[in-house]
Amino acid sequence: MNANSYHFFKVISNNTRWVIISALYSKSLCVNDISSITKIEQSKISHSLKVLSDCNIVFKRRDGKQIIYSLNTKTIKPILRILETHQDNFCRGNCKLCKK
Repeated sequence: MNANSYHFFKVISNNTRWVIISALYSKSLCVNDISSITKIEQSKISHSLKVLSDCNIVFKRRDGKQIIYSLNTKTIKPILRILETHQDNFCRGNCKLCKK
């Protein structure tokens, strides 16, 4: 592992970006839809999507006047599934972070 792994986790550990990733887990969405689902202002979402897009965590495509964002299904979705498996099998709420 190298320093890029640290930066990857730093990018996804931001609360706003994590909420956006969660919203995109099941389907592709535009900024307006993400804002409606997450109750986060559009400018904050747009800034966070730029960071996620620059890191190839999300991809974007144009559909008419809208830009549709989707989660990287090749690498990010499998990572999230592994995280869920870890939580289901090993996280028992004993760590200090879980108690906050």
